Amino acid sequence: MTSINTFYLSRIIGHKVVSEHRKAVGKLMDLAVEMNSVRPRVIAAKVKFGSQPILIDFANLTVQKHNSQYHIECSRIEEVDTPKDNVLFLMKHVMDKQIVDIDGRKLERVNDIRLAYLSSGLFVVAVDVGTEGLFRRLSMSKSINKGLKPFGTALPSKLILWDDVAAIGLSNEGIKLSKEQSKLETLHPSDLADILEDLDHKTQVAVFESLDEEKAADVLEEMETEAQVNLLESLSVEKAADVLEKMPADEVADILDDLEKERVEELLEEMEDTASDEVRELMEYPENSVGSLMTTDFFSFNEKMTVDETLKELRRLKPPSDSIYYLYVLDDLDRLVATVSLRDLIVAEPSTSLEQIMNRKVIKVHDNERIDSLAEIISKYNLIAIPVIDKKQKMAGMVIIDDVVFTLLKTRRRKTLKED
Repeated sequence: MTSINTFYLSRIIGHKVVSEHRKAVGKLMDLAVEMNSVRPRVIAAKVKFGSQPILIDFANLTVQKHNSQYHIECSRIEEVDTPKDNVLFLMKHVMDKQIVDIDGRKLERVNDIRLAYLSSGLFVVAVDVGTEGLFRRLSMSKSINKGLKPFGTALPSKLILWDDVAAIGLSNEGIKLSKEQSKLETLHPSDLADILEDLDHKTQVAVFESLDEEKAADVLEEMETEAQVNLLESLSVEKAADVLEKMPADEVADILDDLEKERVEELLEEMEDTASDEVRELMEYPENSVGSLMTTDFFSFNEKMTVDETLKELRRLKPPSDSIYYLYVLDDLDRLVATVSLRDLIVAEPSTSLEQIMNRKVIKVHDNERIDSLAEIISKYNLIAIPVIDKKQKMAGMVIIDDVVFTLLKTRRRKTLKED
């Protein structure tokens, strides 16, 4: 017998477990791993003795190899209990399941699992998502690779280090893995949205519910309309409302337009009054009007404020990048007076008043104008955002160029589909 340092799970699952005297005592069904360490450490083995499977301490097992065959020896049959949290069974919870490749930012199916003996025990080090892993489990990989060798090729092999793996859908099994959750949090919202859309609905909801509200809001914004609607209809009213409160009012209004009226009212009633009122106001605008597209998240200041005072206020507010393309100067009646660019604000002396650097020639639109009119204005004046005023000349919001382009393209695509 020779000791081995690394091997695949498929090589030992279903094999006999023998005693020190080479007598068969059972069959290996699964391995339990503890997720508290940097890599999953094997802590127990599910072994079938007769018709009854029991968990035994993995410290009493050794895996060796002889003449290309793997042998599992058990020095003592000692049944153990495993905690419910942070413990996975590799065959039940990982093998053949979908996982997230954090580095590749996509879903993969686990075809095999690579284990390695380190100084403190047996650990999961990688998952095999390649074709070779599938044929290995059928005991066909060696023969197929031998047949492919004359052609200078081999079965595709792809290993993903466990550090780059996030197990998903485990909440369906009642398992909580905080470390796996933190891995998902590192993904860009757009990548995570793409991954969620590829999951079955039950797992999609479970993963989404596990995200904190800020991350969930960012992800929901990036999802397709149908997926947004399906999620909001499946979440509890409380969870859905909490997430919507973290989103810009105009984004929320767009999403709610596609929901059933009863569900919309439930969500608006559950949301905080300030957020709910903003959304209701936007939803009252006709679909093709500028008001339906604008965001109410803009930053305004008084013309008497100094540059230093304005910068201090911006540092305190910490506005998102797409909200401060321009700063807006309003009078005491909230009427739009002028704009200030970030460039002019930064290069001006701290004691300079906004009145001295602001631009009174403001290109603006009314909230009741048609969206179609925005394209020409943006193109003509090379604007990133356009302020929107109401019939009383009060600042109502602003429209960002990205939203205009997206809306116009979506409208054009709908027309094309109808014509086809």
